[in-house]
Amino acid sequence: MAKSHWLINSNKSEVKRFIKNDKSIDGVFEYMFIDTGKIVGIFGKEPPVITTTVSLDIDLAREIYERLLSQGWRKTDEVWIKKRVN
Repeated sequence: MAKSHWLINSNKSEVKRFIKNDKSIDGVFEYMFIDTGKIVGIFGKEPPVITTTVSLDIDLAREIYERLLSQGWRKTDEVWIKKRVN
């Protein structure tokens, strides 16, 4: 799976995950998925609820990422952890 990049807003109510679309053709059609999640309960105790997913050109996704950072969003660790099945 592609490496993901995570942002969280300043009041810790929303997160965004930026992840490259694995089906993209490098150098030709490169797209990123941006997942938005609403934090419910205590941050870190429960995974966020995904509210939207969009697929954008990789350059536009980078612009959005930088814009969010300039608006006070911060980098954070992965928050949608896959649970292991025993």
